[in-house]
Amino acid sequence: MFRFPVNSIRNSIFIRLVLTYLSVILPILALGVYLYHWSAKNAREEISRATTTQLSYYMEDLNREIEWLEIQQYDLVQDNELNQLAVAWEKMNGVERTAGMNYLIQRLTSIKNSSPYIKDVYVHLHSIRKTVSAAHDVYEFQQGSFDDLLASLGKEKTRLITWQQTFHLRASKASGEAGGKPLFIVQIVLDAERLKESMKQLNSYEESGSFVMDDRSSFAIASDPGSSEMMRQSAALARSSSASAFRLELDGKEYQFNKVSSAKLGLTGFIYMPAETVAKPLSKFEVWAWLFAAATLMTILIYAYSTYRFVHKPLLLLVQSFRRMEGGALDSPIEHEQKDEFGYLYHRFNHMLKKLQMLIDQDFKQKLMMQKAELKQLQSQINPHFLYNSFFILNSLARTGDTDRIEQFTNMLGEYFRFITRSGADLVPLAEETRHSRMYTEIQELRFSRRIAVEFGELPETMRTISVPRLIIQPIIENAYEHSLEKVTEEGLLRVSFEREEDEARIVVENNGEPIGESLLEELRRRLDSSSDSYEMTGMINIHRRILLTYGEGSGLSLSRSELGGLKVAIRIRLKETV
Repeated sequence: MFRFPVNSIRNSIFIRLVLTYLSVILPILALGVYLYHWSAKNAREEISRATTTQLSYYMEDLNREIEWLEIQQYDLVQDNELNQLAVAWEKMNGVERTAGMNYLIQRLTSIKNSSPYIKDVYVHLHSIRKTVSAAHDVYEFQQGSFDDLLASLGKEKTRLITWQQTFHLRASKASGEAGGKPLFIVQIVLDAERLKESMKQLNSYEESGSFVMDDRSSFAIASDPGSSEMMRQSAALARSSSASAFRLELDGKEYQFNKVSSAKLGLTGFIYMPAETVAKPLSKFEVWAWLFAAATLMTILIYAYSTYRFVHKPLLLLVQSFRRMEGGALDSPIEHEQKDEFGYLYHRFNHMLKKLQMLIDQDFKQKLMMQKAELKQLQSQINPHFLYNSFFILNSLARTGDTDRIEQFTNMLGEYFRFITRSGADLVPLAEETRHSRMYTEIQELRFSRRIAVEFGELPETMRTISVPRLIIQPIIENAYEHSLEKVTEEGLLRVSFEREEDEARIVVENNGEPIGESLLEELRRRLDSSSDSYEMTGMINIHRRILLTYGEGSGLSLSRSELGGLKVAIRIRLKETV
């Protein structure tokens, strides 16, 4: 699972590198997709244009062929021999009739052979009740065919008519009588099979087809006889749209249609092919496009994995090591075998840890030595006033001859000076430190027994074995006498109490001496909290720093205004790691 050494994923170098790579590769991929679709569109349009052009040529050729047949038909209508047969048949003898018929048959055969699209040529001679055909010679007059052709001449003004599953050309010779039937009708029958064969040349693609459809009757001739449904639907769509190309779905398969209309013939030509055939020339390009997309995706994954392994993961290890160092773990170097830039960073980080550990050890030792020196200096700074007053008390007791109290006082005075001047361990049990402080107050009681009362609380059993630096209570009591209680004119009170909580022990020294102002109290607190050496190293600051150095953050002296009226000093000792 990915882990990020930052609070926000978007600020991660790994994410930024991957996004930068994606911002470069995705436009290239998008360009490839665009080129593919653009090429596919152009290919479809090119195939459509080529198909439309081919179909246009076919329709033009068909129109020229029909025009040629119409010329032949017109010449036949104007033929003198044919007109003579139609008008003078009754006046001709047998030889003339036979010669005329033979000539007409030869003429019809000549017209039929002039074009591959002609299936047969008929002349329906109404005046002599004969029908002559290039394929069937002379036979009885086809009254039904004559009537149908005559009807089409009156209704439709088109060049081609659809009749009997094919296209026909027809022309007539008027009789000259008002309202009379024509002398004859010339009928040219187009060969549907030959038209189908000619349209197969338009089928350039697999599964493609073509057909020609009459614009009025929707009759069509197709190259594929099985495309009737396709012709029906395409005819309906062609009538509703003027587009030369459209698509139509039949039986779940999509087809591309191209159409060309000939107004001269009244016909529309269609070519159709499966839509997939249009895209077939791009099949190889599509394969390469998918290969390119797959290669791009693989490249993205490889780049992301490489970035994670060679950049993100080593960076995460370095960040985690820094966090351990911030937590105080200076004995956790980075184990590695890398030879790259991160290997150099790891090496310098490990070197920094060693250097930092060495500097901390040096600083700690220097501070410890300094505290010892300060303690020795404090021990040597015996208050001369206390010493003078002690001699005066001893002198007074000697004058009164109170040898018992002299013995008691000298013993207390000896124990007092022995405790503050002895060398040895810097930490002593709190019970011993408390006994020394109580002895100091008893000495002071001999001096101020009438003016200053002392309330010295009992030390709880749970606090007796706590190890504390020497001389942390007595100097505070001495400070209370010297700076506060000695100046009171009324009865003074010194109170020493002990408090214990789960993780903290407190020794509280307070008095009812001279009231302390808020500004002075803030100044004393600021001096205690200051880590600089700009202030004079007083006894109270010395005690605060020694306790803080021994027990860590949260320990030290806490100053406040006592309920008794004077200064209240609380010695706080954190017990989590020191009991």
